[in-house]
Amino acid sequence: MYGCDASVLIASDNGDAEKDAHDNISLAGDGFDTVAKAKLAVEAQCPGLVSCADILALAARDVVVLVSQPSSLSLLLIHRK
Repeated sequence: MYGCDASVLIASDNGDAEKDAHDNISLAGDGFDTVAKAKLAVEAQCPGLVSCADILALAARDVVVLVSQPSSLSLLLIHRK
């Protein structure tokens, strides 16, 4: 499975999922965990309505808003040093 959607979040027992592909090995594991936790929280309130791709889209939107605010950007730059 290849694509730019949330298919990279799909894991398999035998290591042949997109998440296990050579190009994706460098992706941070804590990012996968964060998306999975968000998905579980949403599923608890709205079962079967929101996909992992929806979670990623909302997270991307929120990050753009966060870094677009001068005070947030200053904090991010301070923590990078």
